[in-house]
Formats: sequence, structure tokens, C-alpha cells
Amino acid sequence: MSRRTPKLPSWLPVDPYIVALLGTVGLAALLPATGSAAGVASGASTGAVALLFFLYGARLSTREALDGLRHWRLHVTVLACTFVAFPLLGLAAKGLVPTVLTPDLYHGLLFLCLVPSTIQSSIAFTSIARGNVPAAICAGSFSSIAGIVFTPLLAAGLLGSSGGALSADSLVKIVLQLLVPFLAGQFLRRWVGGFLVRNKKVLGYVDRGSILLVVYSAFSEGMARGIWHQVGIGRLAALLAVEAALLTVMLLATWYGAKRLGFDRGDRIAIQFAGSKKSLAAGLPMASVLFGAQASLAVLPLMLFHQMQLMVCAVIAKRRARDPLPSQDGPSDPPPVGGKPERGPAVRVGG
Repeated sequence: MSRRTPKLPSWLPVDPYIVALLGTVGLAALLPATGSAAGVASGASTGAVALLFFLYGARLSTREALDGLRHWRLHVTVLACTFVAFPLLGLAAKGLVPTVLTPDLYHGLLFLCLVPSTIQSSIAFTSIARGNVPAAICAGSFSSIAGIVFTPLLAAGLLGSSGGALSADSLVKIVLQLLVPFLAGQFLRRWVGGFLVRNKKVLGYVDRGSILLVVYSAFSEGMARGIWHQVGIGRLAALLAVEAALLTVMLLATWYGAKRLGFDRGDRIAIQFAGSKKSLAAGLPMASVLFGAQASLAVLPLMLFHQMQLMVCAVIAKRRARDPLPSQDGPSDPPPVGGKPERGPAVRVGG
């Protein structure tokens, strides 16, 4: 009798990029960049961050973004969730230090609460759930633009006095490595936009490869400084529990809060997925600029939260896809979390 190979549930998305990130962390642990190689890796990481934000600016259609302003109530709601509700919850978690979280892990958790929302995965899940996809596109884009300004400012205000070590020099680096390349991309978009569209797939590998380089540089420096000896299995388990609670609160708040504000089903779905999620692609480069040698611990909570949000939101999106639409008979307000998921291919998205 042959044995069948165990498989993950079809509804459980394991993002291949997370596997690549974990592999990069393992490589940095086994073969960290030291000496002159560390200088080369740091310089390459700096260039990769600037390239990433140049590409972000060059891809964003200014006309589409301005058109999306017509649905301003939805976008303001998503921005409030991302840059007000999340940071407040992050500040409330300070009561867990030092009994549950170490100060460094808490700083990473608070940084997680400050980064912008995702674009790709929010759009994908909104589409699966039959929500307002154009709204999700605009909401994610606005959040990414706002994050270039809001995330560093919030980090300076909330982390600067609590071990974040954000100096005037750090803020100058943020402007030069993030804002200037982004604005340059917007300015040059009319000339390079067509090239980016034609080579979208190849440039996607450039995006992800650049982030892997940033992660390798940050974790190599962390290994050289021995900061990973500060984190044990118990602390990681506690961090996962705190992040699960954070995600649950935001999923419930975005769904039922949007209902109280009078949004229809399609808009509520866009608000839930855009307002409850955080961008790994935007957060990792920002952390490398903001935290320097402490970036490896700072991005750990974000990496864990990213995979958690994909897994949970995949279940919710497939559950929402079975909801009766307003024109159909049946309940219009199923619970936002839980329920038996339908079988089907795994959703593999990042962002």
C-alpha cells in the first residue's frame, strides 16, 4: 500500500517569497558579509533601496491616482486605519514590555504598525471576494505614497525617544534614499513608463531581488553584532500571539467600522483588506534606512505578520466569495473570520 505525500491545505497560502526571505536569513546566519564584503553589501543595499523607490514612483500613474480621489471617504478611512488605528494599537502594546516582548521586538512591532498598506495582495484578495477592486487599487497606491512621508515622521516621533536612534542624519538619508528617487520616478514616468510596462515581469524579479539584498545586508550586520542571541523561542511565540491579536482586532474593526460608516459591501471588502494589512515590500527598505544595525530585529515582526496576514486573508477572501450579493436572498453580513473554506488553488500573493 503506497503512502500519500502529506500536502498543505489548498486554502493555506505559503508565499514562495517568504521562503526566499527565510533562505536569505539563513544564508546571512551561515555566511554573513564581514570586513570589506560588509561594506560592499551595505553599499549595494543602499543602491537597491533607491532603485526600488524609483521604480515605485515610475510605475504609479498620477492621473489614475487623481481620478481615485473622487472616492475620498474610502481612502481617508483606509489611511486612518493604517496610520492612526495601527499606531495606537502599537503604542498600547508597550505595556507588554518587558514581560512578553523585549524592547527590541517591541520596537519592531511598533514599526510594523507604522508602515503603509499593501497593493498587490489587497487587490488580489478584494478581487477574489468580489469587492470594489478599483477602490483597492487606489487605496493601496495612496497608502504607499503617504507612507513615504508618514512612516518616517511617525517613526521619528514614536521611536526616536524609545531606542529607535532616529537622528537628523537618518532623516536626511530617508529623503535621499526614498523620497528623491520616488519623485524622480514620477518625473521620468512619461519617458520610462512604456519600458516598465513591457518589462513588468523582469522588473518584478528586480524588485524582489533588491529586497533580498536589503535583508541579507541587515541580517549580516545583525549577526556580526550578535543581536540574535537576544531572541529565544519563547519570545518568538509571544510575538506571534501578539501579532495574531493585532491582526484580529484590525480585521474586525475595518469590517464592522466600515459598516457603521455606511459603506456598501464592495467598499467594506476593499477597506478590510487594504486597511488591515502591512507592506513587506515597503517596510523592509524603510527599516534598513531607519534602524541601521538594528534592522534585522526590527523587520522580524513585519516578516512574520506578512505571512500571517496572507494566510488569514486568503481564508476570508474565499469565504466572502460565497457571500450572497445584495440582489440575492440571504444574510449579507457573515462573520469576517472563520467558516469552512472552499477547496481550490492556493492564493499566492505578496506585497
